[in-house]
Amino acid sequence: MFSIPVYFRRSNIYYKLLLFIPVSFMMIMLASCGNSDKEVNEYNSKSLGVEEITNADINYTLGGNAKAKLTSPLMLRVQDASAYVEFPKKLHVDFFSETGTVDSRLDALYGKYLEMESKVFLKDSVKVINIKGDTLYCDELWWDRSRKGNEFYTELPVRIRTKTQIINGVGMEASQDFKSYLIKKVTGIINVANSDFPVY
Repeated sequence: MFSIPVYFRRSNIYYKLLLFIPVSFMMIMLASCGNSDKEVNEYNSKSLGVEEITNADINYTLGGNAKAKLTSPLMLRVQDASAYVEFPKKLHVDFFSETGTVDSRLDALYGKYLEMESKVFLKDSVKVINIKGDTLYCDELWWDRSRKGNEFYTELPVRIRTKTQIINGVGMEASQDFKSYLIKKVTGIINVANSDFPVY
């Protein structure tokens, strides 16, 4: 009867062990290399240079006069190739007249200030209301201080509520105090009762 020598069986087991150990080691290393989403986000934040400020309260002045006051529960300043400031958890802005009184207010769920372009992109439930109570509602709005008299603008649908009307349209330009505005394409006007008018 032919039999396999003992030394060959031992060398076969030894060969299997030689394969098993490095493969197992590689699997353990791969499993241990997995990072959670939180760890990845933290690493990306550090590598981009993100400065986080909670309960931000920013005052914008020009020539010693208050022009605007911005508040937000969270502000992120990102030092990237094109630096920007982000407000991912809503923001509120009070705009001041020459006499120092509030003449318009702005609210949005998200905002992004592009430092190189010196303008702000606003989106999600954007609302601007003036001292008369006229109110703008839209999904996206740009705020650019360099556009004197037309600081607010958008190419998307807008709705403006006045004391007597609801005006729907597409595309708009408006002054920062929202006392003057131009809807590029009016799509509908609805007459409404004064009793339902928003309170400033």
